Formats: sequence, C-alpha cells, structure tokens
Amino acid sequence: MEFWVLLGIIVVLAVYGVSIYNRLIDLRNRVKNGFSQIDVQLTRRYDLIPNLVEAVKGYMKHERETLEAVILARNAAVDGLKKAAADPTDPAAIQELAGAEATLGGVLGRLFALAESYPDLKANQNMMQFQEELTSTENRVAFARQAFNDAVMTYNTARENFPNNVIANMFLFKAAEFLEIESEDKRAAPAVSF
Repeated sequence: MEFWVLLGIIVVLAVYGVSIYNRLIDLRNRVKNGFSQIDVQLTRRYDLIPNLVEAVKGYMKHERETLEAVILARNAAVDGLKKAAADPTDPAAIQELAGAEATLGGVLGRLFALAESYPDLKANQNMMQFQEELTSTENRVAFARQAFNDAVMTYNTARENFPNNVIANMFLFKAAEFLEIESEDKRAAPAVSF
C-alpha cells in the first residue's frame, strides 16, 4: 500500500512538473512572438530610411556627415535587430538593440531638424509621404514593444514564482529583458515635420 501511495505522489509531482515546464515554454514562445511583431515593424522602418536619405540627398548636399550618420546608425540597428531576433530572451541582445535604436532616433532627429532649414524639401511630396509612413511605423513599433514587454513580464513572473523557479532553473529558462527606450525624450515618436 505504501508503495502505491509513494508511486502516486511521484506521478502527481511529475505531471505537475511537466505542466510547469509546458507553461514556461508557452510563455517563452509568447515572448518570441511579441518580438517578431517588433521585428516586422522595425524592418519596415529600416527599409524606409535609405529611401528617406535618397529623397533628401539632393536638397541637403552640404549635410553629408548627417546623412552618413543616419545610414551608419540604421545599419547598426539592423545588426542589433538580427541579434535580438535570434534570441529575444537574450538580455544582452535586447539591450544592444535598445541602444542602437536610441542612436538611430537621435540621428534621425538631427536629420529632421536640419531638413527644417530647406523649404523646398519640406514641401516635397515624397518627404510628406515619408513623414506619414515613419509616424505610422513609430506608432506600430510602440504598440508592438508594449505587447512584447507585457509578454516578457508574464514570462519572467512565471519563471520566478515557486515552484516554477525550480523547473525554470533545472531546464535553464533564463530571464527575458524588457525593450525600453533609454531617455524620456526618446519615449515619444520622433517629431517628423516638413
């Protein structure tokens, strides 16, 4: 009789452990899915930037440094996105992406500030279209980032709760990192006005 009771307890604990493991897998996959939504929107944004640079190049011939800085920042952000997309639960990759995004936002802000001093550029139809597309994309990125951060919070909470933390540590479920913007002025979508 004692054997069957002990066996029953072991089976119940094993089933409970498997259910915790499966829940952690589900939540980690939600984090990955949330990041894939960010990936789509940031890729769209990065694809717009070379076209934006081409559109302003003819007007801003004397601003070569700024245009090159935009392209370099865009390329660094693309690299950061690739690393983060490979493992959205890697805190270092998410922090690298956040830093690259902050840098890109800064140089884009400089580009738009310089564009203000070119009246013909401000009136250009392509520039108005880029303004609309970038603003729309920034809003989409913000919503995707919010959904990702919500998934990260749910996952991290589940992996830290007892007894989930025992299973999480046993199977090397690492904590995920929030994708946060570094400064308050970066929290708003870049002001794009031509």
